[in-house]
Amino acid sequence: MKIKKSTYVFVFGLFFCAIFFGAGLGLALSNTKFIKDNEQFTEFSTSLPTKLLDINGELITELASEEKREIISIRDLPQCMLDALITREDRLFYSHHGYSVKALFRAVFGKLTGMSLGGGSTLTQQIAGTLFCDRTDMSIRRKLKELWWAIQMERRYTKDEILELYLNKIYFGGGTYGVSAASKYYFGHDATEITPAEAAILVIQLSNPAFYNPFEYPNRAMDRQKDVLNTMVSAGYISKEQADESFDDYWADFDYTRTATAAVFNHDDNAPWFSEYVRRELGNLIYGTEDIYSSGFTVNTTLNLKNQAVAQDVMDRYIRYANRTYQRSTGELTNQAFSVYTPMTELLALTFNLNSLKVSEQRNEAISKATYTSQINPVMDVMSLMFGVDSLKLGIVNKANQQAKVKVSKTTIEGTMIALENDTGYITSLVGGSKFDSENQFIRAVQAKLQPGSAFKPLYYSAAIDSRNFTPTSIISDTPVVFHTADGKPYIPQNFRGEWKGDVELWYALAHSMNIPSLKVLDGIGFEAGINRSIALLGIPKEEVPYRGFVPGYPIGLGVCSVRPIELARAYSVFANGGKEVTPIAIRSVEDKNGNVILNPEKEVRTALQAKGAAAQVISPQTAFVMTELLQNTVRSGSLAGPSSNGNKLRYRDSNGRLYKIPAAGKTGTTQNWADAWAVGFTPYYTSVFWFGFDKPGQSLGLQLTGSTLSGYPWADYMKKVHNGLPMKEFSKPATGVIEATVCSVSGGILTPECGNHKVTAWYLEGTQPTQVCSVHSTANSSRTIGIYRLEKELYKAGFASELIIRDNSTLSFNLDKPLQSGDFGVFDTKLSPTDSQELDENGAAPNYNYLMD
Repeated sequence: MKIKKSTYVFVFGLFFCAIFFGAGLGLALSNTKFIKDNEQFTEFSTSLPTKLLDINGELITELASEEKREIISIRDLPQCMLDALITREDRLFYSHHGYSVKALFRAVFGKLTGMSLGGGSTLTQQIAGTLFCDRTDMSIRRKLKELWWAIQMERRYTKDEILELYLNKIYFGGGTYGVSAASKYYFGHDATEITPAEAAILVIQLSNPAFYNPFEYPNRAMDRQKDVLNTMVSAGYISKEQADESFDDYWADFDYTRTATAAVFNHDDNAPWFSEYVRRELGNLIYGTEDIYSSGFTVNTTLNLKNQAVAQDVMDRYIRYANRTYQRSTGELTNQAFSVYTPMTELLALTFNLNSLKVSEQRNEAISKATYTSQINPVMDVMSLMFGVDSLKLGIVNKANQQAKVKVSKTTIEGTMIALENDTGYITSLVGGSKFDSENQFIRAVQAKLQPGSAFKPLYYSAAIDSRNFTPTSIISDTPVVFHTADGKPYIPQNFRGEWKGDVELWYALAHSMNIPSLKVLDGIGFEAGINRSIALLGIPKEEVPYRGFVPGYPIGLGVCSVRPIELARAYSVFANGGKEVTPIAIRSVEDKNGNVILNPEKEVRTALQAKGAAAQVISPQTAFVMTELLQNTVRSGSLAGPSSNGNKLRYRDSNGRLYKIPAAGKTGTTQNWADAWAVGFTPYYTSVFWFGFDKPGQSLGLQLTGSTLSGYPWADYMKKVHNGLPMKEFSKPATGVIEATVCSVSGGILTPECGNHKVTAWYLEGTQPTQVCSVHSTANSSRTIGIYRLEKELYKAGFASELIIRDNSTLSFNLDKPLQSGDFGVFDTKLSPTDSQELDENGAAPNYNYLMD
């Protein structure tokens, strides 16, 4: 029988396929031959720490927490922990052979359609990927390798052994590996005591510990925790009553004052607040945050260690100063009150039988509590540790510590600062509070939402300048006034010290933080325009705006809203950056242990800004320049003049001994009830923000500690030191669109000889400079004054730097940088030399040059 040729081809192909399959199978089996010897629960590969480098390549610190891996037997864990893990991660764990076809198809379909349908990896695949693969590699090759190793593990180990390996190896966030270390980090007790609600908290960390961290995002964690508990109830693992009771107990005892930080603190850290901020950012950037601590990354950051050392020193000194001043003032008042009013109230209570006036009992209780907290509680704490009495530690001691925390938040002044490089957005310095430790982890510079007070005013002032209805020399009346809200209710604001100045110019009102003129400015442009401009400068995401208090109304004009210090720094740096958007960044790039760049956040930021095109210009360069000029008045003569010695603190000598002064601009802010003290300022190089206040909102610092008397001084000290040695640099001025004019400081009108020394020089958006002569000092010779002003205006528009001088009320002198050619303006018919003079006729005109002054 004749065999077809195709049959030979088929058999031959089958033969080679068999050979290749056999070779591949043999190779794969050879790789797993010694899997039994290589897979040990307690042996882990050597980890390399992640290095954080500053802008100059100097080491800031190393992130490493391998010692936070603690081994525990699965037999010692509560059943609810195992049930929660199975419920959340792999409900078919005990029935599959290392993989789930259904889950794989679901994950692939979700990936192709962009829908969130859950992951495709079983628990076995997850731990196989952790042990044998690079889980940051999102390739099909890695998934196949992970699947292969999962099958081999299922062949080698029992289900309980795989589960135990998983619970001891996997990363739970906060620098903890394994359920034992994670339990102590999140709950303060051993894993053997985990409750159903706590088990739910732990298992939701597995997908994204940075996103579901309960200390950072309690509401988000709470919602997902409920889902896990409800699923456990549906699966019959626990009852509804057990789930509800466990949930309620967990959140009843939850410490809302605690924030997310690493479980291990590296004491050799030159910038602990900044390092913690970078660590959190890395957690959001790198999938499988175990890599942060064990893969030997090099993180190139934006920090300048020299500037950071200055910032830390300045903040340490002024936080101590603020607390000494506050305690001195409140202590004297408290002692005086006790000595004077306590006997009086006791006498009245006894005489008229008024028990409600008795204060001796309350006083004794307060003294007893203070004595217990300061003397007895520390002893109880040590005893609980020495004798292992956890109930004592978790009961009386913890309750006393919690009360102490609340008291500290009400009586201890905190502070924070952040500095940006204007043209790059680099975070060059960051201090998140007083001493960084396990009890103080809240990075106020980037997390705290605070009322900015008067530091908010420049944001909507920029919209007023843009409207062209207001100029730096617009006259505004500073007198008591009653504003009315949309519903007709009266709103009566006060100036800082209850003083009134009468008519003032806009620049003066801003420099001296006057409330009434500022609200009139806001009223003039409209609440919506002011709010929209402020949000754009701050860079607040749209979804956050409804929760930040940007409510149309007069209080917003006094900074009654919530902003983060980093957002305020961003807004002011936009002024310094010519109106162009600034994105604060801390991480420039991340390299793996071989020096390959695996993440480049800075490049992504630059690309995103470039893609925005014209939209990246938050405000025009002209408006930014006018605002910068306005805010320089705060340093020259306003609320920052004292702390900065009228800007002279930024005066230096160059290598040739020549004296120069780097220009500076800024604003202070003090909120209602003197609760927050701000100073925000910038130079052509840096923008820095300083804040002091209480963590408990509403507490008053007192009249002695304000934006200008407290925050302004560390701002000036810091800026002085970080600019030392830098070359002279001016704020960038647009080539067109702005014009400088000297006008009457009383009326804001065109200067006349009668104005005398009542004059001020200001920059205007071209076309908004004054056109009316001063009407306050004199109306004489007004036509001639207007004519001279118009001539100077025409010369400036044509590109001539000029000076017009009137001599003996009859001679007009032109001082030009270059000869004026015939026909330049259409008003001259002959050539002028660089310095020339002509007699004026009775109409104020120069007859030989056909220039009409009128």
